[in-house]
Amino acid sequence: MIDVRRLEILRELDRCGTIAATAEAVFLTPSAVSQQMAALSREAGTPMLEPDGRRVRITAAAQILLTHAHAIFTHLEHAESDLAAFRRGHVGTVRLGSFPSAIRGLAVPTWKYLADRSNLQVQVREVQPEFVADSLLSRTVDLAITAHASDGLIEAFDPRLSVEHLVDDVLDIALPLDHPLAAKSSIDLAELARDDWIMGVTGSKCWDVTKASCAAAGFTPIVKHIADEYLGVVALVCSGAGIALIPRLAQDTFVNEPMVLRPATGAPPLRKVCVQYRTGTADQPHISSTLEALRIVAALSCPAPGKSA
Repeated sequence: MIDVRRLEILRELDRCGTIAATAEAVFLTPSAVSQQMAALSREAGTPMLEPDGRRVRITAAAQILLTHAHAIFTHLEHAESDLAAFRRGHVGTVRLGSFPSAIRGLAVPTWKYLADRSNLQVQVREVQPEFVADSLLSRTVDLAITAHASDGLIEAFDPRLSVEHLVDDVLDIALPLDHPLAAKSSIDLAELARDDWIMGVTGSKCWDVTKASCAAAGFTPIVKHIADEYLGVVALVCSGAGIALIPRLAQDTFVNEPMVLRPATGAPPLRKVCVQYRTGTADQPHISSTLEALRIVAALSCPAPGKSA
């Protein structure tokens, strides 16, 4: 294996022309330069220097080696630049997990924010909140956008994981166009105690929020339909099958659907949207840059109340 440092000395010898001048340029003695060239000759299997009167000159073989050396040093310069960018968090790969309704509202804007400002490669992967811990610990993802019920703790229960609150995602009431309360600007949830409800799968965060919000309003919802995806929920609402709570992060996809979205009066139903990551990784440059981008995007998101069709 050819020593890169000896290639540097050979390059300087070609530039300076003499052993003495080269020694001064590389902060070695002339004897040490000669020894390094002898060692390089052994590594290359052919002489690097030949006599030229009282001086020496580099050989044709050394010229061939220098051609490759210039390319090597160019690659090393690029490597140093890339490493410096990595230390600043401008390059690298980050796998960002997200639950479905936050992909459009948070994960994609974060990807775009970083793509416009760095060479950091963000790979977005859909991960449901209940699978976040496993995905992080198995290193399937490096960070994950997740959700917690409004009255739930957002601390990580596993000391191997850390959690940070990003934004409160308010849930608005979705009603069919012909619902008796559709014309109101806001609605007291207690007025909907006799309605048929469409809810997510039992145990999901929106299921938790809906149940808790209805309980706070003094009733248990009459659940007639269950749909885990908001496409299904909205289809049922639009058909007149019932009412539902829909988070604002998911609403922009449905602005042209034949339904109305109204805020609840009083303390609004909401879910806390957070980002989780493996404890100890937040200071890694590429993770730190992604976290900062998430904070900026979340601060700018703050979706406004839903609008009618």
